Amino acid sequence: MYNRWIEKSFSQNIHAPFVHILFGARQTGKSTLLKKLIPDATLWLDLSDPALRVEYTTHPELFVSQCKAIPKSASPNYIVVDEAQTVPAIFDAVQHLYDNDKSRWRFILCGSSARKMRDSSVNLLPGRSLLYNLYALTMAERPYRDAAAAKYTGIFPLKFSFDHDTPPDKLFPDAGLFERLAYGELPGIVSAPEENRGHLLKTYSLVYIEEEIRREAMIRNLTAFSRFLQFAATESGNMLNYAKIAKDAAVSIPTIKNYFQLLEEMFIVFRIPAFSGSTRKNLLSTERMYFFDLGVRHAAAGIPASKDMVPVNPGPLFEQWVVIELWKRLKYLGNGNMHYLRSASGFEIDCIISLGDKYIPIEIKWTEHPDRHDARHLESFMKRHPKAVDKAFIICRCRLPMEISENIIALPWFCL
Repeated sequence: MYNRWIEKSFSQNIHAPFVHILFGARQTGKSTLLKKLIPDATLWLDLSDPALRVEYTTHPELFVSQCKAIPKSASPNYIVVDEAQTVPAIFDAVQHLYDNDKSRWRFILCGSSARKMRDSSVNLLPGRSLLYNLYALTMAERPYRDAAAAKYTGIFPLKFSFDHDTPPDKLFPDAGLFERLAYGELPGIVSAPEENRGHLLKTYSLVYIEEEIRREAMIRNLTAFSRFLQFAATESGNMLNYAKIAKDAAVSIPTIKNYFQLLEEMFIVFRIPAFSGSTRKNLLSTERMYFFDLGVRHAAAGIPASKDMVPVNPGPLFEQWVVIELWKRLKYLGNGNMHYLRSASGFEIDCIISLGDKYIPIEIKWTEHPDRHDARHLESFMKRHPKAVDKAFIICRCRLPMEISENIIALPWFCL
């Protein structure tokens, strides 16, 4: 099986006497990871199976009885519950069992939605649980194998790689930029034959995003939700305009806001807020919304995924891919925040990463030949925040890193 970045820390922590909760969107590899790390689980329940889900929803006491029937042993028995959020009562049962005997079982609960737990007032076992998130693949898990990339890995300050003392033994298949922009970074997609990827992404959109999410949220106006989903995917990477999407989807603004909240709770979209650390008075405060994966975004927008579609409008796709990559890193590292900057006068920076009292401003350009003009907004930002910015970056398609001006580096995308 392929290596995942979270694998080492998760495998070390999983033996600790707590309840372990793993969240992430569908097809990010949660079940595969757990089967790799816990191949001999004493009990494994997959509640995505409708029959099992109905059984435990109707008789939640079955779970307690089945766990208690497992013979005691010198080492704890591992109990895995996949798609645990579909039966919220499972969390109460786990809390009961854990509180009565912390050493007898190790519970691992896996889920792709936080909605039902919120709606059912289910807590995440505070004081008893460790929470993890799994995302689509990062550059560390699917590196671009280029000699130049290996030489310049230390330039970008947001370090993200496997620990050197335990190098990975099997990484995901390499890919060029067009392939990444066309199909995204879901494990099951990138490891499938290229001729099947577009169809798999379309199925993901139809079966999971539309049918399953609509069923879970009990959405009655299916036509309106489908229209919303397509418009939301088309607007991915842009500032949220509820009024425009509501008009296009022919539903109310409150309904659109509820739909977006639903997608967030299913880990399908995330938001990037506007930068508020500047003294400028005319900054716009609207958030930007991104789908968690470009391939899923294309499918939801009704765009057939292929490398041929990338040259049609590559700049926005490239910007989204870079933002998604950096967002995943920050989430895994658990340190730092991401913003964008845009003023009414047109001053704009694609991405500002804040780490403590330091900022890393980043422009994202499709160009192969960045120049001083591409750095003008970065230069202005650095003048306004001289103590907070050490270096700024232009992420682009140049062949090798380049110094554009003092402390502003143009960096090839594969050197992130």
